[in-house]
Amino acid sequence: MNVPPGTMKSLLTGVIWPAWEWGPKGLSQNRFLGTAHKQELAVRDAMKCRRLIQSAWFQERWPLALTTDQNAKTKFENDKTGFREAMAFTSMTGSRGDRVILDDPLSADDANSQAELRSAELTFTEALPTRVNNDRSAIVVIMQRLHERDTSGVILDRRLDYAHLCLPMRFEADRRCTTSIGFTDPRQKDGELLFPDRFPEDEVVTLERTMGSYAAAGQLQQRPAPRGGGMFKKEWFQIIGAAPANCRWVRAWDLAATKDVDAAWTAGVLIGRAPDGRFVIADARRIQGSAADVERLLVNTATQDGRNVKGSIPQDPGQAGKAQVQYLIKQLAGFDYRASPESGDKETRAQPLAAQAEAGNILLVEGDWNKDFLDELASFPMGKWKDQVDAASRAFAELVKPERKKPLTGTYGHR
Repeated sequence: MNVPPGTMKSLLTGVIWPAWEWGPKGLSQNRFLGTAHKQELAVRDAMKCRRLIQSAWFQERWPLALTTDQNAKTKFENDKTGFREAMAFTSMTGSRGDRVILDDPLSADDANSQAELRSAELTFTEALPTRVNNDRSAIVVIMQRLHERDTSGVILDRRLDYAHLCLPMRFEADRRCTTSIGFTDPRQKDGELLFPDRFPEDEVVTLERTMGSYAAAGQLQQRPAPRGGGMFKKEWFQIIGAAPANCRWVRAWDLAATKDVDAAWTAGVLIGRAPDGRFVIADARRIQGSAADVERLLVNTATQDGRNVKGSIPQDPGQAGKAQVQYLIKQLAGFDYRASPESGDKETRAQPLAAQAEAGNILLVEGDWNKDFLDELASFPMGKWKDQVDAASRAFAELVKPERKKPLTGTYGHR
């Protein structure tokens, strides 16, 4: 379930749902594990649930005794063997349950840390599935979207067998949610608010202005990149049928060397500068492969591009980085390829390209690579992948430099 903060998600799942199953549904034997990125948040909802169950209102309708020997803030049991236990998400060990409630596995700060994102992913994929009792057990993940690689992103990216309820703060007709049990978001008009009694228009506008486009896109709209793009917007790029004549071309690469589906890609982007000063992105290629696969792709692409296309590859710091590019330049003998270290972070390197795109000075040659390329641009810098953006930024930087004299083919040089 992806819903904005403040819409009672924790109250509904962590407090009311266990009490509903134990009381009205007559399933008091069910065992609940509740977890969140901080244990105190999980404990907070467990205590509220216990207060509800022990209230006179509940007991008058569904009498249910809690045991005296296990009735603590972190865990309480009933006399039908059911229990409700609270724990931190990254410390899920020991207990198993019929229901596991994962409420906000990441904080907003965690989403800015690659290490925290990776830790949450490993806990979700490796530890959490072992915490359920059997194939009739249920796992519910409820959170606001914070990053393309957050826990919901892992579920969606791997197409795991979850039903998905997604309710953005403002309705977006092209993203209308219909769930596996037949619920459909009843809103009709784009921009219609989710919970106007709690979040009226003026308050939502204030939230959007205060949070900024990236945070509002994730936490309010449940898509961790602003619609149409963040640093880049899709509408900035005009699609053309063919590149104009007499362009000066550069193919630049962002390198990786692994077949892991969750790892970075090796990406190569071909950009030309037309005689009228505009820039043309003519091709983008990428692969998740071994070092040998990457080498093959570079050599084959250089051959297809031709000898008039200059090439640029990044050099990682240290001796190993120098050795890698020396080897690759040797394999590219006969082509005008150079290597240089990166400077600044990815966002800084992408800014000149973004500025030209916003000004309408960048064209895209129509091709089957357009969608993946534009999707990555639109989610940058919050998206999972940044490799094509990095390659495009490098190619653009090469094109705006003064033309270099052509070196002896196959040579290695520094700028």
